Amino acid sequence: MERLDYFLKRLLLVVPTFLGITFACFCLTLFIPGGPVEQAMLRMRGAGGAGGEVQTKAISKEQIKWLNEHYDRDKPIYKQYWKWLWHYRLGLTMPSYQYTNKTAWQLIQGRFRVSLIFGVLGFFLTYLVCIPLGITKALRDGGSFDLVSSLIVFVGYAIPAFAFGMLLKMMFCGTVDGFLDWFPVAGFTSQYYETLGTWGKVKDIAMHMFLPVLCYMIGNFAVLTVLMKNSLLEHIGRDYIRTVLAKGGTPRRAIWGHALRNSLIPIVTGFGGILTIMFAGSVLIERVFEIPGMGVLSLEAITNRDFPVFLGIVSITSVLGLIGNILSDFCYILVDPRINFQQ
Repeated sequence: MERLDYFLKRLLLVVPTFLGITFACFCLTLFIPGGPVEQAMLRMRGAGGAGGEVQTKAISKEQIKWLNEHYDRDKPIYKQYWKWLWHYRLGLTMPSYQYTNKTAWQLIQGRFRVSLIFGVLGFFLTYLVCIPLGITKALRDGGSFDLVSSLIVFVGYAIPAFAFGMLLKMMFCGTVDGFLDWFPVAGFTSQYYETLGTWGKVKDIAMHMFLPVLCYMIGNFAVLTVLMKNSLLEHIGRDYIRTVLAKGGTPRRAIWGHALRNSLIPIVTGFGGILTIMFAGSVLIERVFEIPGMGVLSLEAITNRDFPVFLGIVSITSVLGLIGNILSDFCYILVDPRINFQQ
């Protein structure tokens, strides 16, 4: 019952926390130079004249007043925020400043599938590899396997993901003569994707996603592996493991039945991120492999001052991030039911 009360309180706190996050970001967009009013004024002044000369047109006060009214800049901040929150449904139905014929949600929805496949594959494969590798390194601590694997892991971690991506493209995408040409250079699908069958489409996406997902894994690979190893070593040396062995328990039972479960507690903190990875993406990796995902969309929205799209992404990722934190707490209970959140 205490845990149920805790989770209910956490769910109730999602609303004020979400309002605080989005209101702060909304206010920032109002004071950033180059907003919609400034861009509209630049377009009204004109930029191209005869012979390539720059021509400027004077803008009257009435025109400036109309622009402020059109973009609601003449209203108090709280009224502007309320209209964005309620009238535009968290900003998702608000028209994009850059793509005037599309709303923020239509642009986000178009990138959803790409980021979903990219993020979920990278997330699960990272944990699928790092947890067994960390366990093996802990059981063979100080051995040749531990030393060699540590060297490989930290060399990979020291290389930035975007640099590693360019290196992979050079070696396996045929961009340089003399290297292999196994994978596509860029994109999410091939030009002939629609003509393929079901398995052909799966294979085509897999070939395009293999190298980007590998780069995505590099960023968290070393951290999770070492965290898993050190956590397991710490629990192996505790008194309750020695008690299990003293009572006649086998080392296999002591490690796999007791130490492993407790050592997973620091690892499950990232499980809540499963709800946000589909929108987070990786800007640099997506740029290197020219993947039309959420990371690139976020960057474009910021650089082009497309605030409706930017705030739409913020609202979605905020909700998913807050719910993801609750999911992480739930994972704590699954791993160790003794945890009491009331303390």
